[in-house]
Amino acid sequence: MHKLIKWMRRLEGWFGLAAGIFLIVGLYMALVTSPPDYYQGEVVRIMYIHVPFAQTSLLAYLVLFIGSLWYLWKKDPVVDNLNHAAAGVGAFFTIGELLTGSIWGKPAWNTWWTWDARLTSALVLLLILMAYLMLRMFMDDHVKEARYAAIVAIIGFVDLPIVYFSVEWWRTIHQPLSVSQRGLAISQEILIPLIVMTIGFYLLFTYMVMVRTRMLYLGHLLEAKKGRLLSQAHL
Repeated sequence: MHKLIKWMRRLEGWFGLAAGIFLIVGLYMALVTSPPDYYQGEVVRIMYIHVPFAQTSLLAYLVLFIGSLWYLWKKDPVVDNLNHAAAGVGAFFTIGELLTGSIWGKPAWNTWWTWDARLTSALVLLLILMAYLMLRMFMDDHVKEARYAAIVAIIGFVDLPIVYFSVEWWRTIHQPLSVSQRGLAISQEILIPLIVMTIGFYLLFTYMVMVRTRMLYLGHLLEAKKGRLLSQAHL
């Protein structure tokens, strides 16, 4: 068995447990102990879910980008499994980001959606991930599939800094970065539960990627074994 898969099998349970603990503590702080925001009132509590979704979607794409470079360099099929897993899980977190942002936008901006630079670039990120996943669905040659998918992921990386810095580069309806060179633009009462929730989401992402990578690895192993049995039967 590949050593990366062995490592994942040993650690995934711990990551799942740690994610559960951080998310339970974070939700308690977000919903019970943190005060309502001076301007947004109780609506601010959606931010404790929305911001971690957004941060984790960026992390997922960063993992996919680095993994794609790694795959093109080493041609390791398990790294390709990891990339595939990161793309699928990343799409889940990006959808979560867009949905929770829309739910927050209705009371805060009086609209479910606007073609704001941050929202639009996040939607583009989701479309890139969907294109990546669709490419993987419709190709029969695994080697070509992995190579083309890695190239798509690397090209798509150009959208990542646009998503992150869009609120600084253009005048948008979206609020600017809360943590920047200008300092902190957020109170500690909101920042601490937000950090706890974000760590919980990062751990959850890691856990989900580990589980999905192992599933893809085992699926390909089974497929290869069936192929060998069929070829032996024809001999």
